[in-house]
Amino acid sequence: MKKIVLFCCLLGTSNAFAQSFIPAFDRFSGKEIAYINLEDGTKVEGTIDNIDRKKGLIEEIVIQPTGEKKKRKIKAEDIKTMYLPASGYNKFVNSTEQAFNAQKWKDNNVNMEIINKGYAYFEKSTVGIKKDVETLLMQMVNPSFSQKIKVYHDPRAQESMRFGVAGITMAGGDDKSYYVKVGDAAAVKIKKTDYDKAYLGLYKDCPELLKKIKDDHRWVKFDEHLWAYTTECN
Repeated sequence: MKKIVLFCCLLGTSNAFAQSFIPAFDRFSGKEIAYINLEDGTKVEGTIDNIDRKKGLIEEIVIQPTGEKKKRKIKAEDIKTMYLPASGYNKFVNSTEQAFNAQKWKDNNVNMEIINKGYAYFEKSTVGIKKDVETLLMQMVNPSFSQKIKVYHDPRAQESMRFGVAGITMAGGDDKSYYVKVGDAAAVKIKKTDYDKAYLGLYKDCPELLKKIKDDHRWVKFDEHLWAYTTECN
């Protein structure tokens, strides 16, 4: 009975915090298959042995390729895109939310079938860091509706709140910043405090949407606004 009640509580919590943006993950399973696409066109599949990070960004992955005896170290600079299996409760939340979202948005190059199994999606992108432009491996939070504008997790963003469930600490609320990439331009950081003005530039070619959200363009609705812009604006 206790297990049933706990599961119902977890499901209710997941629905309460369900958003179009996928929560960002930093814990990944070492038992399920990871899918890595390299810059040279090579595809590597296998289980994760270790991940090295710096300032929240993945720098190197040690993977045990399927069917091979020797482990392989892959640097972030050699990775084009990858799908990493989220572990524990994070995986449960991800697959629950995106399975719903993927029914609405299917015209995208990202493999939503993999993401719906509880995977985080990473891709290489140019990113504006202060006065410099760097090429980094970023975790995308809107893979199912990223045709016009891509939104990446800011690894150093503070979240509005966090909560614990059965000993598991999980992100909740809305991140206070994201890196946002419009078209082919480098991704730039947009903070919660910037959105009051930034939304005007993001959706400037869709006056109907700007009019619609003029009186309610809160940061917490960023994902809803972007979904509307992607699916309703020409």
